[in-house]
Amino acid sequence: MTTTTQDGMTTATATEVRAPLARTTPLAPLALIGAGVLAMTAVELLNPRYDLVSETLSRYVHGTAGWLLPASLLAVASASALLTARLWGTGGRAARTALVVWTAGILVAGVFPADPPGHHHRPSPSELVHGNAAFLAFAALPTAAVLLRRALAARRPRLRPALTALAAASVLTTAALAVFLVDVMDGGPSLGFAGAPTPVGLVERLVLAADLGWLVLALAAGSGRGRTRRA
Repeated sequence: MTTTTQDGMTTATATEVRAPLARTTPLAPLALIGAGVLAMTAVELLNPRYDLVSETLSRYVHGTAGWLLPASLLAVASASALLTARLWGTGGRAARTALVVWTAGILVAGVFPADPPGHHHRPSPSELVHGNAAFLAFAALPTAAVLLRRALAARRPRLRPALTALAAASVLTTAALAVFLVDVMDGGPSLGFAGAPTPVGLVERLVLAADLGWLVLALAAGSGRGRTRRA
C-alpha cells in the first residue's frame, strides 16, 4: 500500500519498506550466523591464554585477531535484523520489541569493545556501553523465544520440541549469567568453579549457544507457511 502526496508523488508504507528484507532467502541470515560462529570459534582457538571458564568472550577483542569478535557480533546482528523483518507480523508487539532490542544490543556490543581482563572495578565508558547493551540483548532474546514459541511452532510443528527446549535453555542460562555477572561486579568474583574464580565465561558461552541455536530454528520456522498474528 502506498500513499499519494499533494504533488502527485507516492510514498511507500513501512510494510513495503520491510518487504524486501522479509523476502530475503533464509540462506542469507543462516550464512551470517554461520560466519559469526566460525569467527567466535577462531578467536577462541587463537587465544589459548584466555580461560574460557572465567573470561567472557568479549575480552578476546584485545587478543590475537581480536577484530574477529566484533565482526562475529555484527554478523549475528545482521542476521537478527533479517529475522526481525521476516517475523514482523508474528507474535505480537512485545515479541517484535524483544527482537529489536536483541538486534540493537548485539550491534552496539559489537561496535563498543569491552575492557581487557581485570578491569571489572574501573570500567571505561566503552565497557559500560558494551556491557549494558549485551545484557539487554541477552535479556531480550529469551523473552522473544518464549513469546514466539507458539507462533513459530504453528508454522513448523516438527520444530516445536526443539523450540521449547532452546527457549527454556535460553531462559535458564541467561538467569545464571545474571547471577555471575552481579557477583563479578559486586566486589567479586567469589562464586568459583573447577579452580576458576568464576564460571561467568562458560555460562556466557552456553547462553550464546542457546541463543544462536534458537535463531537458526526461528529462521527455519519463519520460512514455513502459516498464519501470522498481528498485534
